[in-house]
Amino acid sequence: MQNDYLVVVADGTCARFFTLDAATQPSLESGPHLLEHDDLVNPEHEQGGGDKYSSTRTGVNLNPRAGPSHGYDDHRTQHEQEHERRFAQDIAARAVVLAQENHTGHLVLTAEKHMLGLLRDALKIPVKSGIEVRELAKDLSKLIPSQLHDHLAAAGVLPARHGPKAG
Repeated sequence: MQNDYLVVVADGTCARFFTLDAATQPSLESGPHLLEHDDLVNPEHEQGGGDKYSSTRTGVNLNPRAGPSHGYDDHRTQHEQEHERRFAQDIAARAVVLAQENHTGHLVLTAEKHMLGLLRDALKIPVKSGIEVRELAKDLSKLIPSQLHDHLAAAGVLPARHGPKAG
């Protein structure tokens, strides 16, 4: 199967994977259109603070009888960053597999700036694959496929949709 574009849309919570597919009947329908193939969910974001940590508050001693409270650092920020880094690695690995399976020529990564940087660092595309990577630093993860396609086409990273071809 040939899908020249693989689109990955991600945030810290989930990632969605699309291919850009031609219209099945070009004389009757517009195309190309994005078709969602897979998604990943970050299991660390599904847990509440109480499930991940013994205390849901950070930064102060919680015992009111212990005298003056003292600030402390339980390294939650570092843990959250590590969870995001691991999730970005999972997304990048899945993107490479899908790109190779679909003989993709273009990989489009769309995420907010921080996640895009993590994805860029995690992405390991074989040199001989010939896959061109395009990036858009914007969180479009909540859009439906047609809206996503319109945004990506307007940004110049995907071909625009066109109406039915007269035959």
